[in-house]
Amino acid sequence: MKTFALEASLLAICSIPALAQRGDQRGKQEEHGRQEVGHGYVPPRGPAKAQPNRQAPAERPGHPEAPHVHTDGRWVGHDSGRDDPRFHLDHPWEHGRFTGGFGKGHIWRLAGGGPSRFWFNGFYFSVAPADMAYCNDWLWDSDQVVIYEDPDHVGWYLAYNVRLGTYVHVEFLGNL
Repeated sequence: MKTFALEASLLAICSIPALAQRGDQRGKQEEHGRQEVGHGYVPPRGPAKAQPNRQAPAERPGHPEAPHVHTDGRWVGHDSGRDDPRFHLDHPWEHGRFTGGFGKGHIWRLAGGGPSRFWFNGFYFSVAPADMAYCNDWLWDSDQVVIYEDPDHVGWYLAYNVRLGTYVHVEFLGNL
């Protein structure tokens, strides 16, 4: 009887780490199910053209207040259309066009600067004044970004932050 009790105790003690690990994995899976924005997700394509008079979808608590992309590829906050005066440029493409590559296959690490002038790989950009508040938590010397063409605002691109899942309108300032 003592042997059985001892064996049962040893079995229980040895099982605790396995149960804890399983619980930890389950917690991570449940957490991942709620991670609908950011966390390394890169959209396969940029947003579609804005649809006039389309009502924006309701957002869930915990999502960023900034324009962002859900992990199902849905771009939230890009619905202002071509006539939005905040994104009018008198001289679109004044510094040329970005030629480094667009979309999921082209992930760039920011190398310095700030919202008014940042760079990576010899390419320089500036965040649109209307979007400055949306990039306060970007790490300008280490975050990864993906550049997408903006289908609605001539002269602008969209810089998507892989870590945060948020994006801002950016103007290309040229390259070295």
